[in-house]
Amino acid sequence: MSRSRSGGGRGGLVLAVALALAGAVDLSAQAIGQGFELERAGRYGDAAAVYLTTLRADPANLAALLGLERVLPMLSRLSELLPLVQRARARVPESGVLRGLELRVYAGLNEPDSLAAAARRWAEAAPGSEAPYREWALALADRRVFDEARRVLLSGRRTLGGDATLAIELAELEQRAGNWEGAAREWGRVVARSPDQLPQASSQLGDTPAAQRDRVVRALTAPEVAPRTRRLAAELLLGWGQPLEGWALLEQSLAATPPSAETAGALRRYADLAGAVATPAGHRVRGLALGRWADLVPSPLAERARAEAVRELLDGGDRVGARLALERLAGDTLAPPDAQAMAEAALLEVLVADGQLDAAERRLAASERTLSGEDRGSLRLALARAHIARGDLARAAAVLDKDSSVAAIAQRGWIALYRGDLRGATDAFRVAGPYAGDRASATERTAMMALLQQVAADTSPELGTALLFLARGDSAGAVVALRRAAARFPPDGGRPDVLLLAGQVAARLDSLHAATAAALFDEIARASGTGAAAPAAELEWARLLLRQGHAAEAAQRLEHLILTYPGSAFVPEARRELERARGAIPRS
Repeated sequence: MSRSRSGGGRGGLVLAVALALAGAVDLSAQAIGQGFELERAGRYGDAAAVYLTTLRADPANLAALLGLERVLPMLSRLSELLPLVQRARARVPESGVLRGLELRVYAGLNEPDSLAAAARRWAEAAPGSEAPYREWALALADRRVFDEARRVLLSGRRTLGGDATLAIELAELEQRAGNWEGAAREWGRVVARSPDQLPQASSQLGDTPAAQRDRVVRALTAPEVAPRTRRLAAELLLGWGQPLEGWALLEQSLAATPPSAETAGALRRYADLAGAVATPAGHRVRGLALGRWADLVPSPLAERARAEAVRELLDGGDRVGARLALERLAGDTLAPPDAQAMAEAALLEVLVADGQLDAAERRLAASERTLSGEDRGSLRLALARAHIARGDLARAAAVLDKDSSVAAIAQRGWIALYRGDLRGATDAFRVAGPYAGDRASATERTAMMALLQQVAADTSPELGTALLFLARGDSAGAVVALRRAAARFPPDGGRPDVLLLAGQVAARLDSLHAATAAALFDEIARASGTGAAAPAAELEWARLLLRQGHAAEAAQRLEHLILTYPGSAFVPEARRELERARGAIPRS
């Protein structure tokens, strides 16, 4: 029994000690928290008192020592910290954190000899460690003694061996010193050894001032550098708005190394970064990178990447590259059906845009099972427009022969118009209605119907030819042809309206055609009449004068319009233009 009571007493004592220690830890943590809050409140003296009290009970309390490192310099009492650090060091001699703190205190007290001696002792105690040199250099750099900090790091590199030893520390030091070229060389060493450091290196060097960027790129692309280092230069150029130059460097680095997971990762990263460059060149290099990445990854990732690459190449204006990628994707039997369909539709669009209409028609005829009805319809319309742009109305009509969609009916209306069949064009436009196609095409049809309603004829090959000139982009030829066609209509049967269109087209051309436009507007205005052509001509004439800088003459024309045609629908626009002419509204 007595032995049992004795054993129970010892167990209770152990438990009591454990609870006391746990309580001491809790109290210490509470004190540190209190000290930190006092710091945040700017009560540095009170915070120091809390940390000092904590250290009396626990001389090696790291949180309290670091707290004193923060607050004592604010109170000009840093010298008090040194004996406390040395006492803690004696208790925990192997602590690298305490050794680093000791170095920083010596640097803060401006005792370089003691700093060097303490650092050397640390280096001797840890012969293979970079930490003594890193902390020594950092303590010096924090005091802006950059040259001495550089010497320390280079000495550590020589002592420890290895071209990339302490390279990150040297790179960051050179950046702090404003030597971005030197920083680039060190980051290049880092990346050559550890490719996972590429994002950090790119982020750090991305802040290079514009005046030093050329030197940074030269440092990263010197003949002796590793391919990984060139990838760093490629990313930097991309971020600095030079995606094509960056892609050229990335291709060089890829050519120098065999395909691997690392190169696939580099391509994917470059493609992702290029996604933030919203320029045609940015889209193009993103497409190129995705295409190369697709060669290194399995299906279905590869097919989807190629589909995305095509879109980017098209947005970047690289139709040749897009076509090659599309042909490969469209013929890939492993590609998902949706990717194949997208590729086929996009390839046809590229062929049409490149003017390869025969090839586009053959592929379209063979793609009935691949493409949706909607895609086939939009491609037929694109082909018809391309034939019209070449002046081949017969082939344009043949492409749409079996298409009964509203959009096709509207397009056949334009073909009829260009053939001179004004009644057939009007009927087709009326059947198509005002909503076929997008808003721009609907607006264009509505404007043309308004013109045709003024023309007193069911057919006019001359007007059709003139409008075909306009559709093919020959505006100068259209002006001549429109004037010739207008002469075939009576003054009250469409002549002023066709002349108005000729004037509007001429006004949009160069300054040499401005006189022609003014003469046409003058002719229409003098003819007067009851239609809308005369006030419309006055308004267009005034706008032309405003663009030429003749505000006073423009104001006279606008005043004449408002007084002569008070009930015209153009009067509100004329009033706004008159305010601009008088300077009340800024000219856009």
